[in-house]
Amino acid sequence: MRYSAETIDRVIDFHGHVCPGLAIGIRVSELAGEQLGPPESTDLVAVVETDMCGVDAVQFLTGCTFGKGTLIHKDHGKMAFSFFDRNTGKGFRARLRSEVQNKMGAELGGLMKKWAAGTLTVGEKQRCEQMREQAQQYTMAAPLSELFDVAPAAAPAPRPARILDSLTCERCGEMVMESRTRRFAGQTLCIPCFEEIEQKI
Repeated sequence: MRYSAETIDRVIDFHGHVCPGLAIGIRVSELAGEQLGPPESTDLVAVVETDMCGVDAVQFLTGCTFGKGTLIHKDHGKMAFSFFDRNTGKGFRARLRSEVQNKMGAELGGLMKKWAAGTLTVGEKQRCEQMREQAQQYTMAAPLSELFDVAPAAAPAPRPARILDSLTCERCGEMVMESRTRRFAGQTLCIPCFEEIEQKI
């Protein structure tokens, strides 16, 4: 583990709680540093295929953020993370191994669903907390090679963010980035206005 206990505490404070998902983000960030070098010596870009807790750890530990255009979310619902160094052109994709996800198991998944629904019994809550703690401890202690399948990136690093013109939506009057506009019946529209008009159901 390349991060100090103090750094881990700061990640937890940033996210708001400690959980197995955050541990995954901490470890994949560690992997990025191992594979590409520390954030301060790289021009790092992260592409995340999930919106789970671990993405907060990736932001905090790698410095990749939405605002800088160096954190890109692809809503694939996969526990997979790609990292690139634009300085060197190197990149890789890491996927949480199926065996690791299966270790967390169906039992924990079922308990988490009941927790979200507010239907856990006291005993089930204790069991759920115990399993979450075990999963978190395992993730933080396991070798990175046991946690992740790593492959070379299938595509080059995403291009740097570009500054585009803002246009006025001809329906609501709000300004919208040019690349997010839609054309409909000769008008330039923002996405919400376009969807409201174009929607067929």
